[in-house]
This record gives sequence, C-alpha cells and structure tokens, in this order.
Amino acid sequence: MTSKLFLQGATAMAAVLLCLGQVQAADMPAAVPVPAALGPCKVAITFPAFGGIIKQNPDPSCFRTGLGEIYVGGAITGYAYNYSNRFSSFYTPVVPGQQDDRVARIDFSNAQAFVQKADGPFQFYVQAGLYSIPALGFPTFSAIDQTNLLFGPLPVAFGKWAINDEWSIQGGRMPTNIGSELAFTFQNLNISRGLLFNQENIINQGVQVNYSSGPLAASFAVTDGFYSGELNWVTGAITYKLDDANTIGINGGTHFSSYNDLTRPSRFYYATPLSLQNSSIVSANYTYANGPWIVTPYIQYTNVERNNVIGLAGAETFGGALLASYAFTDNFALAGRFEYIAQSGNRILQDRTSVLYGAGSSAYSFTVTPTFTLGRYFIRGEYSHVELVDFQRGDLANGIVGLGFGKVGNKASQDRYMVETGFTF
Repeated sequence: MTSKLFLQGATAMAAVLLCLGQVQAADMPAAVPVPAALGPCKVAITFPAFGGIIKQNPDPSCFRTGLGEIYVGGAITGYAYNYSNRFSSFYTPVVPGQQDDRVARIDFSNAQAFVQKADGPFQFYVQAGLYSIPALGFPTFSAIDQTNLLFGPLPVAFGKWAINDEWSIQGGRMPTNIGSELAFTFQNLNISRGLLFNQENIINQGVQVNYSSGPLAASFAVTDGFYSGELNWVTGAITYKLDDANTIGINGGTHFSSYNDLTRPSRFYYATPLSLQNSSIVSANYTYANGPWIVTPYIQYTNVERNNVIGLAGAETFGGALLASYAFTDNFALAGRFEYIAQSGNRILQDRTSVLYGAGSSAYSFTVTPTFTLGRYFIRGEYSHVELVDFQRGDLANGIVGLGFGKVGNKASQDRYMVETGFTF
C-alpha cells in the first residue's frame, strides 16, 4: 500500500512537471528569461538551505511561465581526498559490482541542478544530478555509486501548498527534519559530515506540515524514515529565534511500526540500515550567528529497541558536537568541528546491536576546514581525525573482528585529507 502511495506521489510530481511543459507549449512559444526592463525575479530564494560560508546565488536564472516565475540554479563542485586505514568489509554494503571504497579519489562532490517555484499558493522544488555525501568514519564511494546507492539522480522533489502566510503542506521526497548538519557538501561548514550525522536519516519520502509565525517555526512529517519506502516514521522540528543572533531548536523522530522488508532492493542496505530504520532519535541545538561568527553546539540521543523477531538486540547512543566558523575577511573563513559519541553495551561481550563501532564503543573526531570564497566560487581544504576511545588491538583475540578501521578492523584511528572547489549558480 505504502509503495503504491509513493508511486502515486512520484506520478503526481511527474504530472506537475509535464503540466509545466504543456502550459509553456500552449500559452507561450517557450519559457523566456525575464526582460531586463522588468529587473530580477521578485522572490528571495531560501532553498536549498546554506548553513555555512559558501553562498547561494543571490540572482539565479528566472523564467516566466504560465505557472509563474521558475528559478533555475545548481552547484558544480569537485573534490579530492586521501585517508589512512581504509574501512574493513564490515562497513561495506553488499552490493556486488557497485561499491568501490578507495583511500584516494578525485571526483564530483556535486553536479546538481535546482528548479523551483517559490511563490504563490502552489510551489515546487526539484533537485537532480550526481552527488557524494562523505561522512567521517564511514566509507566514501564514487559520486555515481553513492547516487545509485542512496536516493538516485532525483534526491529531492516535492510539491508545496502555501495555505496562508503561516501554514503550508508539502509532499514528496524531502530533506529530513532531523539534525544540525545538512545533506550536501556545499550546504555545510565542513566537507565531510560528522559521526553524529551517521545516526540520522537524510532524505525522507512522505508528507509534511509547516508552521511559521514571527520567531517560531515548526514542521511535522509522516515519512518513510531512512528512505525505506514504508510510511512508518514521524519526525518533527521546532526552532525559536531569540533575537537576530541567537536561535534554539529541538528535532527528532521515531518509528511507529517495525520494519524488516527482506525483499527491498539491495541498494537499500546502504540507504536504509535495518537498525536505524527501527530507531528513535532526538536532538537539541543552539546557534549563534553574528558578524564573523557561526557557532552551533548540539546534543543527540538515539535508541534502537530490542526486537527479537527481526534480530535486534537494542542499542543506545549519546553524543555531542560543536561546529564553529570565524570569517577573518569577506573571502576567508576557518571552520571546525569537534564531537564525541558513545554506544551502550559491553565492548567484550558485544551484547547490543552495533550502530557505532560495536557495543560499548565510543569515538571522537575533530575537523578543520579553511575556506576561500570569491562570490559564488570557493576552494577549501580539510583535515579530520577520528579516534576510537579505549580500542585495543587485542580485541581481535576476543572475536571482535571488523569493528575498527583497517582491512581487518584492527586500527583505532583514521586521518582524512580533502580539498573541494566549485561554484553555485
């Protein structure tokens, strides 16, 4: 039933886009740029969100159609990386012939286009192309493989109905309500996402209600959690702007039924971990953004309930992170992140489902990212270090194999070096 709902939703979105083309063909020879005499399009574009130093194009291409003003933008970025102690097969999804986790690579991090209508009662947003979502302590595949293993070449596509100035409802494939880091590299202070990010979902399919009034904004959604295709999650987020510089928020989600679809496509092994699809998560954050400073500390808790039917022994994680950036000039800023996360259970007995580096494991990371910008162009480097706390190579003798870094999982740390460059348009 739920799969049919999503097929219907996808068909509806396709119909919207087809409709757009039909309106253009019927009412106008073609979509044409706004004449210079009319000036730029009047709507301020705020999506996708940019949470860091890289800037969105303030004047994206704009076209007049029978539906209204349509904006076209995107991001073209590439990166190179090298890291020590490649991952053991424990972390590599079983998708024969697709995954290729290399310790060094030059690749696209984004080759994406955005098309959106951002005003009027009916609005929509479509994001298409290749992408890579690197995350600390996790394998990094090619952009082609990650696109295939995650959300396909159309990662975000939703329609939105603005009921009034305060309320709206949207449906389709949407970014999650959960977390303090965003999905794609150009949206963040750092190139790689952090360890806490690995506990969160990224893209949801479902329906979401939004409310915004003054300093308060809230969203509530019924979704498929970790992109499972089954509507069995609820998520929500509330933010309150204390003043122009200070914002507080809380977000989270939980499943309301068990998920164990063994007939799902094999690529969902990567996008939809069984343990996390059957988890709950809550996060609280604070952001200070004033002048050259951006500072965001947050804490996060996750819980995987024991479920003997589907083979989950249960687990909990608790972690905290601090993200910060300081702009020394209009063209140079230095960003950093420090985080710590721990999982419940006994490290030797491995009595819990592993959602980190085995039961009883803990880890910390730090990341430093200097960024140079020139308008919408940027280049940045990054160094990061992940350290497993209280990890002992002797654990191999106790049967704990593959839970660390290195080919046999017996390494306690990993260093990563990255550089990324590109532009938004």
